[in-house]
Amino acid sequence: MTESVPTVSVGKPATKSAQRAASVENLLGAALALFVSQGYRHTTVEQIAEAAGLTKGSVYFYFKSKDGLLHALLDGVEEIVVDHMVRRVSDAGPDAAAKIVAFVHGQATLGVTQAEHVLLLVLMSLEFGGQGEAIEARTRAIYDRLYRTLEDLIDFGKSRGEFRTDIRTREQAAIVMAGHDGTFLEWYRRSEDFNGEELVRALRTSTLRSLTQEQTAS
Repeated sequence: MTESVPTVSVGKPATKSAQRAASVENLLGAALALFVSQGYRHTTVEQIAEAAGLTKGSVYFYFKSKDGLLHALLDGVEEIVVDHMVRRVSDAGPDAAAKIVAFVHGQATLGVTQAEHVLLLVLMSLEFGGQGEAIEARTRAIYDRLYRTLEDLIDFGKSRGEFRTDIRTREQAAIVMAGHDGTFLEWYRRSEDFNGEELVRALRTSTLRSLTQEQTAS
């Protein structure tokens, strides 16, 4: 049985420039929904065009290729997931713990308002990992920015005596990101089983404890 394809409603903008903008947005929205729900490689250009209410040729006209569509989506992901996070952390309170909380809560907000964008980054990094393709390099570059921000923040917390120093910063940042990605995947897979507020509280608590709780002597 053929899986149903999500559709994107298409309005009738008055001007040609508005029509072009609407077509681009409809294609991006259709591609985002399909890449997240069934993966990049299992999504065809025909499916994207059908879901957007446009022709197959429109994909090539506006984006040159399916790859071009994904790259455009990842540009948006970088703005939503990384740039906004950097600003939130910068604007948070003066101590490192407050900045970590700002990171967790900001990402949790994205889980409500922009879940598909966050999931696209996570899922594409998994689908293209180890392939040596341009998409792998693009997702890695986005993650590298997240890691650098977290590593700088953890080093800041260590310099203030807020965060534990018995684990290297790189590994601590990796654990924070593992919790971040894993939480989004769990929410996506089992959203009916979780209370969102409690899930965020659990992530915040476990993140802070992993950074601040010193190991007990064995």
